[in-house]
Amino acid sequence: MWNIGIDVGGTFTDFFAVNAKTGMSVSFKRPSTPENPATAIIEGLAELAMARGVPQATISRLCHGTTVATNTLIQRKGAAVALLTTDGFKDLIEIGRQVRPKIYDLQADFPSPVVDRKNRIEVKERVSASGEVLVALTSEEIDRVAAELEASSVTACAIGFLFSFKNADHENRLAAELRARFPKIPFSVSSEVHPEFREYERISTTVLNAYLQPVMNSYLGELEREVRERIGPIEVNISQSSGGLMSLDRARQFPIRTALSGPAAGIVGATGMARKSGIPDVITLDMGGTSADVALVRNYQFDLAHDRSIEGFPIRLPAIDINAVGAGGGSIAWFDRDGLLKVGPESAGAYPGPACYGLGGIAATVTDANLVLGRLSTHGLLNGAMTLDIQEARRAVEPIAAKLKLSVEVAALGILNIVCANMVRAVRSVSVERGHDPREFALLPFGGAGPLHAADIAKALGIRKIIVPHGPGILCAAGLIYSDVTEGLVKTAPTKVAASTFADILDLTRSVLQNADNWYEAEDVKSELRRTKIVFDMRCVGQNFEIPVDIQDLESLTVDRLRQDFMSEHERAYGFANPEEPIEIVNFRVTAKVEAKHFMEALVPISEGPHSPDPMDERLVWFSDAGPCTTKVYDREALKPGATIAGPAIISQFDSTTIVHPGDIATVDMSLNILIEVAS
Repeated sequence: MWNIGIDVGGTFTDFFAVNAKTGMSVSFKRPSTPENPATAIIEGLAELAMARGVPQATISRLCHGTTVATNTLIQRKGAAVALLTTDGFKDLIEIGRQVRPKIYDLQADFPSPVVDRKNRIEVKERVSASGEVLVALTSEEIDRVAAELEASSVTACAIGFLFSFKNADHENRLAAELRARFPKIPFSVSSEVHPEFREYERISTTVLNAYLQPVMNSYLGELEREVRERIGPIEVNISQSSGGLMSLDRARQFPIRTALSGPAAGIVGATGMARKSGIPDVITLDMGGTSADVALVRNYQFDLAHDRSIEGFPIRLPAIDINAVGAGGGSIAWFDRDGLLKVGPESAGAYPGPACYGLGGIAATVTDANLVLGRLSTHGLLNGAMTLDIQEARRAVEPIAAKLKLSVEVAALGILNIVCANMVRAVRSVSVERGHDPREFALLPFGGAGPLHAADIAKALGIRKIIVPHGPGILCAAGLIYSDVTEGLVKTAPTKVAASTFADILDLTRSVLQNADNWYEAEDVKSELRRTKIVFDMRCVGQNFEIPVDIQDLESLTVDRLRQDFMSEHERAYGFANPEEPIEIVNFRVTAKVEAKHFMEALVPISEGPHSPDPMDERLVWFSDAGPCTTKVYDREALKPGATIAGPAIISQFDSTTIVHPGDIATVDMSLNILIEVAS
């Protein structure tokens, strides 16, 4: 009866459990075990059983967000990989694109490929841009390649041929032969991993997938064994970068899909919280210890991006469109060589952490500034489990104050103003720079530090409403439970939009829809749970980049409607559109979804209209350089629906702290989310 979301972070592993029958929920945090993330999961499940009332025999489903793939790429601890590619193109993976990593840094270089040049094997075969076989793949060539592969002593292999998205016969034949000869080596095939045009990004993604396969196979295999031994053969799903979930087998086959999944579940959870409060348009702000992730949600839908990178490696796969900035609780304040105060992106991390942790840190951080200003309690974090030292915080900020010739408190305000300005720029990049007015959205902060800074960011952007979810610090774990199991399918077939080609457009779309139906059948998905979404990647003929256009109803689609929808998206994105310009579809995309099980929520006692709760404490808090205000402190767990709090106020809870500025009004809604009306 229990469904559990588990989000593994660098410092903490978060658990969120929901009883599908009663709607009861349980959440908690425990320290992560970076040397083996599965250990924290198994120990956490045992703690759920012993201390939280969630017997392991009653667990029916686990949803897991993992950073194993991300950390493997960052630390370059993946497998020894071979690349089998078309004759003459072994160096494509190293040549890449002409764009420099940093346009104004002539010394910056791309990271060296994860596949050594000696392990790049050229294959005599060739397919044309139209899919015609120019050089056939022979049995003798397969034997030669197999002999070279055997001599290389690699533990994973990527296969990527030119134009395999048009004709994958050569890739499939070679993969079938080699899988039979080398059953212990995992093979990543580009027409399976990423069947789209742009050969560099396709082959890079395939190589990275192969690089991760042995690592993820080992980790997921151990996790599955532990879960089966302790709980039984339950359903286990893994988070994808696109915000959906996939099966364990799919995660083993395509581990690259998890590489950008860290913040994705949080966006899904934030979207669910916005839906509960009936607010369809929100800008999410996930602020943790090192960084802040910002995304835009329109009508309960988040956008996907298809070109991302990790540590300089390009990845061409669907991922939630998130803008990350180095602004977190551990971000360090420092002076640039021009004498200006900066904050971030360098972070104090979890150890030694901010100076107030008392673990040896001496640099002033955002957390230290919040403590100096009274916004954080000296009682500490996590209900007092992590104490904070106000004297150490002041000692860290004092050198900055002295250099600026300001008081410690005003210097701390300056630190917060700078870090908030960094996040305001991140919000503008996903809103103003893409044709959206942030004033038409609500701000939804989460993460341990998000609600602390939300009001400052909202005021700077002219946003008038803030939604603070009930459990902002564990929203990623909660989002995992409410995520759909998804599969992305795509076909690259550049096709001009015209009456003469419209039948071809429909046929191409239906062919991808058939692939989605095949996936549904393979996953044994009931018809009533199937949800399919169609998106065309479109552009003006001659353009180099595409705009995604949602197709609401294929049966009623017309050429004129398709042109109109594209021109509307083009004008929104770029500020103009030429109705006479010829346009084309490049990629035909279908997302197949298995609708998530929507769990009934625990009944919340209805209060008798608005009421003012009793504070549990009060303290002096700085909101501006005018001086401190006497501020009431409330326990969030004691707040019921209808509770209304006038600022200045602080709302404290286990996993986060919410600031209500003077003049702002906070109200608890029926979903136990806090809605803050921001004063103009």
